[in-house]
Amino acid sequence: MDVRDAIDRALAWASGWFDYAANPWFLYQAAIIVTLILAAKLAARRVEPLAEDQARRIKGHPGLLRVVIALLRRTDWILFALFLFAALSVLRAFTWPSRTHLLHIVLSLSLAWLVASVLSRIIHNRLVARLLGWLIWIYAALVILGISEETGTFLDSLAISLGAVHFSALLLLKAVLLLVATVWLAVVVGNYIDERVRISEELTPSIRVLVGKVAKIGLVLVTGAFALSAVGVDLTALTVFSGAIGVGLAFGLQKVVSNFVSGIIILLDKSIKPGDTISLEGTFGWIRELRARFVSVVTRDGREYLIPNEDFITQRVINWSFSDNLVRLDVDFGVSYEADPHKVAELAIEAAISVGRVEADRRPVCWLTGFGDSSLDFVLRFWIRDPQQGLTNVRGRVLLALWDTFKKNGIGIPYPHREVIVREAGPTGLKGNWAAR
Repeated sequence: MDVRDAIDRALAWASGWFDYAANPWFLYQAAIIVTLILAAKLAARRVEPLAEDQARRIKGHPGLLRVVIALLRRTDWILFALFLFAALSVLRAFTWPSRTHLLHIVLSLSLAWLVASVLSRIIHNRLVARLLGWLIWIYAALVILGISEETGTFLDSLAISLGAVHFSALLLLKAVLLLVATVWLAVVVGNYIDERVRISEELTPSIRVLVGKVAKIGLVLVTGAFALSAVGVDLTALTVFSGAIGVGLAFGLQKVVSNFVSGIIILLDKSIKPGDTISLEGTFGWIRELRARFVSVVTRDGREYLIPNEDFITQRVINWSFSDNLVRLDVDFGVSYEADPHKVAELAIEAAISVGRVEADRRPVCWLTGFGDSSLDFVLRFWIRDPQQGLTNVRGRVLLALWDTFKKNGIGIPYPHREVIVREAGPTGLKGNWAAR
C-alpha cells in the first residue's frame, strides 16, 4: 500500500461518514449521546461524594488508593459509559445494528479514554502521564475508527534515509511509546528490587546501595536496547553515533562521569556508607544517602550538604565510624593548686561516667598534663558510640558534670589574676615607677 492509496482510502472513509451523517438515525443517536452526557454529569454529583467516603477507608495501600482516586475523578465518564451501554443494548434489541453504529463507536472511544487516563495516573510525572494517556487514546481511536493502517502508511512515508537506515515518523512514534513503557516498567521493577535489598540484613549498607543502583541502571539499559530492537532499529548502525556521544561525554560531561565512577568506587571499597559520621573540609555530619553523583550529608543544624563523590576520592576524609562507632573525645580543664591532683582525677572520671552518652565499658581516664601559671592542667578522655548525635553537646554535659562535682567537693577552678605595685619616685627624678606581676 503506497501513500496515494492510503490517502484515497482515507478520503473514501471520510465520504462514507458524511453520507452516514445525513441519515436521520445519526441525529437520533447524537441526541441520545448528548442526553446521556447531561444525565451522567448530574448523577456524578451525587455518586462521587458517596464513593469518596468509602475510598477514604483504604489504608496502607497507596497504589490501590491512587487508582481508586483516578476512577473517582472520572465518575461522570464511568456513568456515561454505563448509560450508553444500556441504551445501546436496548436499541439493538428493537432496531438494526447499522442504526446504532455511532453509539457503538462513542462507547468504544469512551472506554478507551477511561482506560488510558486511569493507566496514566500510575505515572507520577504529570506531563509524561498526560502525554502517554493521549497517545494511547489516539492509537485506540485510530483502531476503533478503522483507519490505523492508512495512518501508519502516511506516517511511514514521512521518513529520511541515512545509508541503510530508514528513519520514519512511524518508527519514531513506535520507539518513543515502547521506550517510555519499557523504561517505566524497568524503573518500577528496579525500585522494587532496591526496596527489597535495602531491608535485607544479610548485606552491608554499601552493598545494598550498590546492588540497588546496578539493578536500576542495568534494567533501564537492557529494556532500552530491547525496545529499540523491537521496533526494528539496528543497534549496530548506531555505533558511529554512540562513538560521537562518547567523545562528547568525555569532554563536556567529564565531571559528571568522574562523579559517577567515583560513586561506584566508593561503594566497592566501602570507605563510607549510610549512617557513617564524617568530616570533610569543615563539614561535620552523618551520611544520609549515597547517590550516583553525590553524597547527602546532614549536619547537626539540619543542613543537608550534597557533596560530589569525587571529593571523597581526592580529598582527606575523616570517617568517625569507619571500623566501629566508638569515638574518643578530650576535655581540658584546670583546678587550683590547693587541690589534691589524685582526688581531682578520680572525681573527674566519676563525673564523666555520670553522663549518659559516655561509655562506661571504656572507662574514662584523666591525666595531669602540666603546671600552669595559675592552675593544675588536666585532660579528661572518654568514649561515645553515637557521634552522629553531636560532639559539642556531650562535651558541654561533661563540663557541667565537672562543675557540679568540683563545687560539691570544694575544689576551686582558678582564674588568672594580676598584681600592680606602685613605688615612690627615685633619685633619678622620675615621678613614679610601677611593676606588674
